[in-house]
Amino acid sequence: MLIQQEVKDPRLGLITINEVKVSRDLGFADVYFTSFTSNTFRANESIGEDAETEGQNSISPAEVLENASGFLRSRLAKSLSTRTTPKLRFHYDHTIAQGAKMTLAIKKAIEGDELLKEQDVTDTVQDKNSD
Repeated sequence: MLIQQEVKDPRLGLITINEVKVSRDLGFADVYFTSFTSNTFRANESIGEDAETEGQNSISPAEVLENASGFLRSRLAKSLSTRTTPKLRFHYDHTIAQGAKMTLAIKKAIEGDELLKEQDVTDTVQDKNSD
C-alpha cells in the first residue's frame, strides 16, 4: 500500500510485494517484488546488474524503488513501533516467471507423452491388422 499510495513515480507501474526478509538485527529488509511495467524498463533486473547494450538508457523498477528507499524507510518508521527501521533493498522476484516457464515445460511434456501413446496405440493396431 505504501508504494502504491506514496511513490508518485509514473515509471514504476504496478508493483506487487511478494516477500520481505528482515535481518535478525533489523538492519536490512530485502524486499522481493514483481512489476507490470512498460517495455522501457529492464523489469527483470535488480540493482547492480549490468544493463544490456540496448537498454542502457532505461531504468529498472528496482532502481526506481532504490531511489525512493529513503522516503519509504522514513514513512515506514512512522508506522512502526521499533527502535530502528531496516534499510530497504529491492530485488526483482523471478519466481513467477520461472513458475510459468515450468508450467509450460510440463504442459509440453504431457502433450509429447500423449502423442507417443497415440503412436503406440496406432502401431499396435496396425501390427494386429497385418497379422
